[in-house]
Amino acid sequence: MKLKALLTFAGMLAILFATAQKNHPDQIKTDKGPLTIQPVLHGTVALTWDNKTIYVDPYGGAAAFAGIAAPDLILITDIHGDHLDLKTLDAINTDKARLVVPQAVADKLPEPLRQKAVVIGNDEHTEQLGIAIKAIPMYNLPESEDSRHTKGRGNGYVLTMGGKTVYLSGDTEDIPEMRALRHIDVAFVCMNLPYTMDIDQAASAVLAFKPAIVYPYHYRGQGGLSDVEAFKQKVNAGNKRIDVRLRNWYPENSR
Repeated sequence: MKLKALLTFAGMLAILFATAQKNHPDQIKTDKGPLTIQPVLHGTVALTWDNKTIYVDPYGGAAAFAGIAAPDLILITDIHGDHLDLKTLDAINTDKARLVVPQAVADKLPEPLRQKAVVIGNDEHTEQLGIAIKAIPMYNLPESEDSRHTKGRGNGYVLTMGGKTVYLSGDTEDIPEMRALRHIDVAFVCMNLPYTMDIDQAASAVLAFKPAIVYPYHYRGQGGLSDVEAFKQKVNAGNKRIDVRLRNWYPENSR
């Protein structure tokens, strides 16, 4: 009994520690109640709106989602393991979840999840649980067949909830389709070499499409973490009205 009690206590401590490592969630007002934004890890974010919870690219195991409700909707951008993490999908509670994915991701899902998946390609739309979803291209420049991210394989997403729009870049460079976005309230923009783009490209793109709020995310590359403080300075030197929100997407680096 003592061993069982100790194990239970240790498990509780682990959950509390994981929760403590999380950033405090942000809230954005919408026409239908608050949109809660919870940075999780790397390219993973949890959104809560209208009593629905959305996981984007769930990664990091069940512990990364301690204290966050089980998903009603899961968006996956690409086939790479930090976006399509089958171990994490198996570890979290997906009983009630619908998935929105590109075809390349659907092809790699286990059958129970594939049956719950809605497949959309670049520039296609769907509406799930009252959320309008548009797939946005994401790819490397210059375009080539052997690039890490080829055009058409993966999706970025624009979500519309309660009159607010949220852009999730996925793995991309500062492509024309991103630069042409308009009326984005919240943007999550990647910046990690050699997989996506550097902070100069990211800042240039953000200054082109002018989101009200931008979160640099997915910023761990081969050389370590990108300098998101410098990204913020570059954006605000060009446009002080853009709210650049720096959050800790890599809690292991702050221990």
